[in-house]
Amino acid sequence: MKQTLLTECARLGLSLSEAQAEQFCQFGSALIEQNKVMNLTAITEPQAVARLHFADCLALLKIRDLRNKSIIDVGCGAGFPGVPLKLGEPSIQLTLLDSLQKRVNWLRQTLETMGVSADCVAARAEEYGKREAFDVATSRAVARLNILAELCLPFVKVGGYFLAMKAAAAEEELQEAKRAITLLGGKLEQVAEYDIDGATRRVLVIRKVKSTPAQYPRRFAKIKQNPL
Repeated sequence: MKQTLLTECARLGLSLSEAQAEQFCQFGSALIEQNKVMNLTAITEPQAVARLHFADCLALLKIRDLRNKSIIDVGCGAGFPGVPLKLGEPSIQLTLLDSLQKRVNWLRQTLETMGVSADCVAARAEEYGKREAFDVATSRAVARLNILAELCLPFVKVGGYFLAMKAAAAEEELQEAKRAITLLGGKLEQVAEYDIDGATRRVLVIRKVKSTPAQYPRRFAKIKQNPL
């Protein structure tokens, strides 16, 4: 796991200290072990965890300067991309948000054991009240962009960013979500691309240019039934 991670980081133009690499291995081992009793990830082979989870998330550090930024990872699941970002750039002030209490409990306990500080919150994104409180919102593999934008952009301060991690369907989702992004106060600034394990990954870099109107986000049933 460690050698694969270091090789992938070098390819992306990132460097990790020995202590950071060890922390990644500690988190990866905890993830694989917990996955035996809790559905956290379909990726359980150590080298694949290093490539498809850790390196994939760390690529964000090359796309935006996240030093000393407050970041909320919306629908974080097993901690991606938030935990790798925090391990790769410890100055980040991280909030991990997920609706499943037992997953959040595992993240909290694991990070406390590792001595890594993060706010681990069990709540639905549309009900968590930290409006325009974060420099950056991130999300990976949670929902289509027209839904995701309404869940994430309200958290972002004006001048901050929403970083949506997407794969092959990014362009299609972007066309579908143009109206929603504008309505919620966002503006597409960049579609960044990088390669992980032979597959092209994309990050939609959306800048918050004005405050989100007070009526958003709506209740999730309404968001899903009638996306903006």
